[in-house]
Amino acid sequence: MKRVAIVDYGMGNLRSVAKAVERVASDVQVCVTADAATIAAAERVIVPGQGAMPDCMREIDRLGLRPALLEAAAQKPFLGICIGLQMLFEHSEEGDVAGLGLLPGRVRRFPASLTDASGIPLKVPHMGWNVVEQVRAHPLWEGIATRERFYFVHSYYVSPARAEDIAGSTEYGLVFTSAIAHANIFAVQFHPEKSALSGLRLLANFMRWAP
Repeated sequence: MKRVAIVDYGMGNLRSVAKAVERVASDVQVCVTADAATIAAAERVIVPGQGAMPDCMREIDRLGLRPALLEAAAQKPFLGICIGLQMLFEHSEEGDVAGLGLLPGRVRRFPASLTDASGIPLKVPHMGWNVVEQVRAHPLWEGIATRERFYFVHSYYVSPARAEDIAGSTEYGLVFTSAIAHANIFAVQFHPEKSALSGLRLLANFMRWAP
């Protein structure tokens, strides 16, 4: 039986992600793990994450997971969720911390004076359902309409250096990147495990994806 590793570094809603994957791929063994060897042996890797970027990066290094994550991102289908997206980039303004540096770009905080098009103040963190505009076609968007709604919880967003890495965008006071795609890596700012049928479809697409 093929295995998907859901990386446990103490910073994610792991059980919800695992249950969602089990629902869409009953023929796959789902392993929630903090073991580098298990991650290396899995055919697919999912990196969820919630919380502060400095804490996430510190725990990844404390657990010795950095080499396994870098190897997985280079060789096999890799899905990042929320902080699992942000850590792919070079640097985050949250705690002035370095990420994994797999993709060029930075993680920025929403402005304190964020407003909508009518000038109405918007709260940070950005929390709740919002539209994702598909910037380009990708196998993980299969069966999902552009401008479908997904569930977000975040105060920071990624600013990729390369436009070709952007797969989806969302507007919340400003237009920010909400999905990236590069080779065998796909990552999203929203939470597919909390995003009803469209989120489940994205996870199902990931489990079938053969980059």
